[in-house]
Amino acid sequence: MKISARAQRIEPFYVMEVAKAAAALAAQVAHTAAPMIFLNIGEPDFTAPALVQEAAGKAVRDGMTHYTPAIGLLALRERISDWYGQRFGVAVPASRIVVTAGASAALQLACLALIEAGDEILMPDPSYPCNRHFVSAADGTAVLIPTTAAQRFQLSADQVQAAWREKTQASSAGTRGVLLASPSNPTGTSIHPDQLRRIHSVVSQHGGITLVDEIYLGLSHDPQYAQTALALDQDIISINSFSKYFNMTGWRLGWLVLPERLVPVIERLAQNLFICPSTIAQYAALACFETDSLLEYERRRAQFKARRDYFIPALDALGLTVPVRPDGAFYAWADCSAACAHLGVKDSWELAFEIMQRAHVAVTPGRDFGSAQTHNFIRFSTANSMPQLAQAIERLKALLS
Repeated sequence: MKISARAQRIEPFYVMEVAKAAAALAAQVAHTAAPMIFLNIGEPDFTAPALVQEAAGKAVRDGMTHYTPAIGLLALRERISDWYGQRFGVAVPASRIVVTAGASAALQLACLALIEAGDEILMPDPSYPCNRHFVSAADGTAVLIPTTAAQRFQLSADQVQAAWREKTQASSAGTRGVLLASPSNPTGTSIHPDQLRRIHSVVSQHGGITLVDEIYLGLSHDPQYAQTALALDQDIISINSFSKYFNMTGWRLGWLVLPERLVPVIERLAQNLFICPSTIAQYAALACFETDSLLEYERRRAQFKARRDYFIPALDALGLTVPVRPDGAFYAWADCSAACAHLGVKDSWELAFEIMQRAHVAVTPGRDFGSAQTHNFIRFSTANSMPQLAQAIERLKALLS
């Protein structure tokens, strides 16, 4: 059977490949003195709060399980709109919000709506691997631009300007826009609003598109970065999710904020590709914005910050240096070159398996996230309990001493 070129372009999601190996080993060591500690997957250890769970059960009991509009329940879109005003002081009308089947569906819909074959989308290296594959699945080309710790592993306006290629009569290939993430996976770093403003200015001057993945925005810890890109311009497209801040990973619910003229386009695609997001998840998500739920989310955000504040210095002390302190999300992007040399392994891929097998700690190698020095980095997820993080540090200390 002939496989499409599109499908063949998509690399494996190595985060999940490592996770499968970790799960297999975990089963073998489950009843030993050192069961597996999972610091590899970016998934909150918290589940949806009580009000959200109750709302889901009520929806099932009341038979509220039929299709909704393709762009989501109006009540949910209005709640999201209110949240932007209350949390960020930004007016985002419900008419610009499209609820999707997770941030993944949001990214797919945006790429399909805006990217032509041969279009190039500029992205930082390192960045979340699936984002570049959404571009590729729309027959575009993700162009990864190496970044450094000095620039917080985020693109600069100067880099965007230098990399921009206009389409010509001789070639249909050219730059279409940028896809950024703030805060970022894997680094947990955000783009300074001034730099984002400059990037968007460059993109706009070229008639391009600015897409910003903001799924970790609710988990920002530094006020100077805890600002939505939507405050800059109504033409910026924001991707968001109920997975991270709202602790609903498996519920598969996200949203897009779009210029109003794009909403009918996205709606048409969503009608055909997804019918609608999960009805039960939508009714449950309405309860995310109740006062008690929001207070609980803020308590949990404080716990994520406390974990960061413990874990990053502990890694630094082990020689697993985190060159940029993350200001959001729940990741530590650590330079592991010294650890590789100490243990006699080639790169972070081999180191991840060494740590998994000898210390029973699952981590994510940098291989997924780009090619600019990513072999020297591993990503830790701090979306785990403080006792688990402390135990992981002790095991790493024993391995590296």
